[in-house]
Amino acid sequence: MNSIDWIDSIPSTKIHTDDLRPKTIADVSIIIPIYNGAEWIDDCFGSIILQTAKFPLKLEVSVFNDASDDNTENKLLCWHDICQKHNITLTVNKSDAVAPRGVGFAKNQAVKFSTGSYLCFQDVDDIMEPERVIMQYSAAKERCNSIIGCKFKRIPEGSTSRFTYWANSLSEDQLHKQIYTSHGPTLIMPTWFCSRQVFDRVGGFDEDGKGTPEDLLFFYKHLDSGGQLFRVDRCLVIYRYHMHCTTFSVDEMTIWRIRLKRLQEQVLRSWKQFTIWNAGKLGRKLYRSLDPLYQSQLHMFCDVDRQKIGKYYIPYTKGISYQRKIPIVHFTEAVCPMVICVKMGLTGGCFEENLKSLNLTEGKDFVFF
Repeated sequence: MNSIDWIDSIPSTKIHTDDLRPKTIADVSIIIPIYNGAEWIDDCFGSIILQTAKFPLKLEVSVFNDASDDNTENKLLCWHDICQKHNITLTVNKSDAVAPRGVGFAKNQAVKFSTGSYLCFQDVDDIMEPERVIMQYSAAKERCNSIIGCKFKRIPEGSTSRFTYWANSLSEDQLHKQIYTSHGPTLIMPTWFCSRQVFDRVGGFDEDGKGTPEDLLFFYKHLDSGGQLFRVDRCLVIYRYHMHCTTFSVDEMTIWRIRLKRLQEQVLRSWKQFTIWNAGKLGRKLYRSLDPLYQSQLHMFCDVDRQKIGKYYIPYTKGISYQRKIPIVHFTEAVCPMVICVKMGLTGGCFEENLKSLNLTEGKDFVFF
């Protein structure tokens, strides 16, 4: 029986994985969720077979086809013999559901039907460099409690340049500290590599379907359970940008609420008072979004805008005659700790120089949001 043929279809209800898993045990399973990914499969799988040149261990690709209605299934069949020639086990599973269940569900299913001690997460629209698996495997062997990421290159070239620079330039310390920003996880999901024990400890991805930031939720749960982060400082993934990316299906306010909840629980709860750096739209949005307890603990806003400095922000409270006046000061007069609501990389370096001039410690004196 060919490895791709061991199961045609699985019910969309409960799956008994012990009976269905292939008997061969892999060292690394490449986990690929697919929904209508036919146009990307050749590039993706072409990059996977190049891994074996420098990877002497047992490699497996576990695909879950999440109700695709394009040519995905036929494309995967074409890759069976190619993978076999390169000593790669290819297992493909699918649901009999009519509609896709979402990325989180598909990833969890691909993991359930895999056998590897380590998991390498790969999006079908991305490409891995030839040394990705061996380099991340080596790092994961030394850091069994970590999600291992890597640097990446965006295609088309120049797309999301500010985000790419941020993610690729974070220090190891910042990987654990800049976790509240709108950029999302400090290690981007298409570069993740970890032991199966890490995945099992977190409990898999959220399966609420389209619009759910399953990567961010997993990332926070990993940190909450004592997990660590590490990035291999080599560009090992080519991360494709296109208008059908799953990222675009996630509502901005959904992510905002998740980030805000964590900021309040993990940071603001331990601060008696604090400053918001940015008296403009974003800083005021943060203030209005806070629970009343944390609103009361805001000491001041700070800014660089001379038209705002020396004035007050007076929040509107319907039906209440007394209006609180929150002072707005120059950033050099701000009282720490601070929540910084200024997007990095947008001021030609001016904001970054201003922050550096204060000689503050990230994580203690300030956090980015």
